[in-house]
Amino acid sequence: MLNQRLFPLLAAFLVLAPPAADLALAQDRPAPIVEGEAGWVGFADDGIVSETLVGVAARWYLLPRISVGPEIVYLAGPNHSHLVVTGNLMFDIVRERPGRPVIPFLVIGGGMFRTHETFFDDSFTSAEGAFTAGGGVRVVVNDRVTAGIDARMGWEPHIRLNGTIGIRLR
Repeated sequence: MLNQRLFPLLAAFLVLAPPAADLALAQDRPAPIVEGEAGWVGFADDGIVSETLVGVAARWYLLPRISVGPEIVYLAGPNHSHLVVTGNLMFDIVRERPGRPVIPFLVIGGGMFRTHETFFDDSFTSAEGAFTAGGGVRVVVNDRVTAGIDARMGWEPHIRLNGTIGIRLR
C-alpha cells in the first residue's frame, strides 16, 4: 500500500527534478559576452619589435567561472601583418556577484598564427600553430558592460598587453 502511494511521487520527482536542476544551473552562469580588443604586442627579435593589436572575442560560460570561445586578432607591423585565430579557455578566479565588480581571470588559448610579409615587389604568407597564456582583470561596469586588461605570452614568442570592452548578450 505504501509503495502505491510513494510511486507516483517518486515518478514525478524523477521527471521534474532534472529540468529544474538545469534551470537552476543556467541561472548560475553569466550570459555570453562579446568583446572588442586593442593593445600592444612585442615580439622577441634583436630587441623588441612593437606591433598594434585589434581583435574580437566571444565567451560562453560552461560553468559559473569557466568560459570558452573564439578569438580573432589582427596585428599590424611595417611591411607585414599577422592574423591569430584561437579558441580560448578562461577561468575566473572569483565568481561575479553583486558588490564584487572586479574579477581576476586566467586564460589559455590555442589555434593558428598566419603571417603575411611584403619584400620589395614580392609577398610571402605562412601559417603555424599558436598558443597564448596569461591573465588579467575584468571590471563589471553595469549589468551589460565589462571592461578589462590582460597580459599574455605566446608563440610565436611574444608578449601581449591589451584592453577589452565587453557587451553581455542577454
